[in-house]
Amino acid sequence: MAPAMFTASIVTYRPEPRLFGRALASLATAIVEARRRGALGDATVYVVDNGSREARGAIEPAMAAWPAQAGTLELIAGHGNVGYGRANNLALARAHSDFHLVMNPDVELEPAALAESLAALAQHPEVGLVAPATYGEDGRRQYLCKRYPTLWVLFLRGFAPAGLRRRHAAALEAYEMRDVIGERFFSGVPLASGCFMLARTALLERVGGFDPRFFMYFEDYDLSLRLGREARVAYVPDARIVHHGGEASRKGARHVAWFVASAWRFFARHGWRLA
Repeated sequence: MAPAMFTASIVTYRPEPRLFGRALASLATAIVEARRRGALGDATVYVVDNGSREARGAIEPAMAAWPAQAGTLELIAGHGNVGYGRANNLALARAHSDFHLVMNPDVELEPAALAESLAALAQHPEVGLVAPATYGEDGRRQYLCKRYPTLWVLFLRGFAPAGLRRRHAAALEAYEMRDVIGERFFSGVPLASGCFMLARTALLERVGGFDPRFFMYFEDYDLSLRLGREARVAYVPDARIVHHGGEASRKGARHVAWFVASAWRFFARHGWRLA
């Protein structure tokens, strides 16, 4: 059997240059390692820049350092800030591959992360999308796989004072799947994070990719649910990444507004749960 063809998309909008450089370098290393293990053949990575031409200089040095042995690196730009999901779809439309990775510019892959993710897909044909074990800069585990949210849980996570969150820790821990996310493979994740989603390309195409009506936030949850009707979504503990991102409530009023609008669209489509 020929090695799998691989594509990836990284959507950027005025990224922090240092983090973007580290993200891109880590992906290159992971691709080379997966190739060394015989898991990958051709690889193409698309950087989809939603920013202006004037701001693009921040990403050009990292792109120029891309190693040839990691495959092809292409820039998709000039379309403006069309949102996260729509931008990923621009890359997916070009992705003639077996597997496609959606990855944020603020994550770093451990060298074996891609190879372990591909191994899980090879070993479990019923799985269509895998999510990694995620850690913060401080080395603490981040619980990015989720159960279906309620409005109450989203309020607690994003806006409630610390004391109220502590009193309702059990609800938050259940939402974050802390009872199953650990050192064991788990198939049956309801919602995966868009910071790292490795999926079978044909399956992504079959469900239509991301819903472009979500400008930012909840597009990954929406995709998880639609994809989950066709295949299993699995957590792979041996695929490890570091995530430098933050929550919407910490990014200012504009992000809060996007979050609320997307949450409304998500619940209107998939069903409201209050508590």
